[in-house]
Amino acid sequence: MMSIFRDAWTIASKDLRNEVKSKQTIGMMIIFSSLVVLIFSFAFDPTNNMVKAVIPGLVWLITVFSGILGLNRSFLSEHENDALTGLRAAPIDPSSIYLGKVLANFILVTAVQLVSIPVLFLLFDYRFFGKLSWFIFIVVIGTLGFIIVGTFLAALSANAKNSEMLLPVLLLPLLSPLLIAGVQATRIVLGNEMIADAASWISLMAAYDLLFLAACFLLFEFIMEGS
Repeated sequence: MMSIFRDAWTIASKDLRNEVKSKQTIGMMIIFSSLVVLIFSFAFDPTNNMVKAVIPGLVWLITVFSGILGLNRSFLSEHENDALTGLRAAPIDPSSIYLGKVLANFILVTAVQLVSIPVLFLLFDYRFFGKLSWFIFIVVIGTLGFIIVGTFLAALSANAKNSEMLLPVLLLPLLSPLLIAGVQATRIVLGNEMIADAASWISLMAAYDLLFLAACFLLFEFIMEGS
């Protein structure tokens, strides 16, 4: 099992090094998320109380749609120079490829969130009164669930002719339970309400993460065989 994690880290570090050199994917994600925040900041009056209801949804809107840009590239880049064939031929467990891609994508999306969420609060003149630790926890487990499912479906759709269009079609319906729970839990935490009110939503998010991680981990080998 430790060899799977070592190989996963090797693949993740390879992807991250390539991204640091090119800055192509993360630059595109940051520009997109910043543009979304800027447009919505002009669409809503920051002095209006309705902004408080909009912020939780915008946090996840930015995360998902900027993340999809990165997920699309995670396996398409491996098709260049037939690098995916080399990965399949390598003496490693196919599941380590999946875990490595999950880790790399999670780090990239988290980096985008570290830029976009503070900018969102700043442009909306939003004063944070909730518990920061719980907010970070909810964002992390929600983002992890999104990446777990998104990476699997990105591998599934990578061989399709219109993979950039196919991925959102497959992904967004599956993300519905996670996004609903994420928005509700975020709303409760940002509203400085009792954390017990968010316990059921957080439990749903955690169960979603564990269920799909187990399923994707076991099924990824068959995707690699068919790619």
